[in-house]
Amino acid sequence: MRLLICAALALGLTACGAETATTAATVATLKAQEAEQAEKTMDRAQSNLNEAMLKAEQRRTTD
Repeated sequence: MRLLICAALALGLTACGAETATTAATVATLKAQEAEQAEKTMDRAQSNLNEAMLKAEQRRTTD
């Protein structure tokens, strides 16, 4: 009976560890996607800024 209880506890703890590892991997994947999206957003913002500066420069030189 003790062996059965110990085995059940061991399996329960092992499953908990596996769940923790899976959760950590999922969080890491989501964070990587979030970082990639942030980089794309920053690139778009920089591109928009460069375009606005170019248009302002063109307006200034034509006036």
